[in-house]
Amino acid sequence: MAQLTPSRTTPPRRKVRWWRGAVLLLAGIYFIVPLAASGYFSIDDPKGFSFEAYTGLLSAEGFLDSLWLTLGLAVVTVVVLLLLLVPALIAVRLGSPRLRPVIDVLCTLPLVVPPVALTAGLIGVLRWGPDYLMDTPFFQTFVFVQDPDFPLVLVIAYVLMSLPLAYRAIDAGLRAVDVRTLVEAARNCGASWPRAVVTVVLPNLRGALLNASFLTLALVLGEFTAASILGYQPFPVWIYSVGNSQAHMSVAVSILSLLITWLLLLLLAAVGRERGAKTTS
Repeated sequence: MAQLTPSRTTPPRRKVRWWRGAVLLLAGIYFIVPLAASGYFSIDDPKGFSFEAYTGLLSAEGFLDSLWLTLGLAVVTVVVLLLLLVPALIAVRLGSPRLRPVIDVLCTLPLVVPPVALTAGLIGVLRWGPDYLMDTPFFQTFVFVQDPDFPLVLVIAYVLMSLPLAYRAIDAGLRAVDVRTLVEAARNCGASWPRAVVTVVLPNLRGALLNASFLTLALVLGEFTAASILGYQPFPVWIYSVGNSQAHMSVAVSILSLLITWLLLLLLAAVGRERGAKTTS
């Protein structure tokens, strides 16, 4: 009898996706080359390299004040936006699915309104308070939201501007989760409505909430138009004012602003991973 020899099968060859490396290389060049050129300009000096633009930041007039103001506005904007969007979207998912198109239109409407027009509308609203209402809470509210130390009117503008971005991020997270089933299961186990939402639904939306928070932070850290027209000086406006007199410091601060944005992204990602590990363990 002839002895059968096992046939040797050659493993399938992996296709070399060279185009992926080319795309990554082009993307790296697109981002790294301008950043490197800006860094070189910030330290370039006729007498040689100088890091005075970076060492003099802390002592620069208005640097820390504008930075802390922007970070505070960013935190308040994120909190207000999440408190508005998350309960509304969950309520629509659970009780009124027919309102989803209406919510979608309302939340994406700020995309078609230019920031200049939005700011002009805010200015018009703030001028509604006539002088004879000066002693009323209505007029005092308008004065309070325009406090130069912490202008809440900028929070209103930032919430409207970042509303479409945050809405899309949270809506994508809700589409990936069966909210109704989760809530009904929690209710059957004896949980109240608030507890079911906080302990069951929100942990499943962690990624969407982090994405919405980061998009809002990035917008607030880079927004210039509304703050400039309204006459306040957060970090982007301060960078512009410094650039008129100190070009090297303006570029150095711009690089620092980009690094702060990346740092916040890494912190949000780290927080999300840490909480995810705690919930799975």
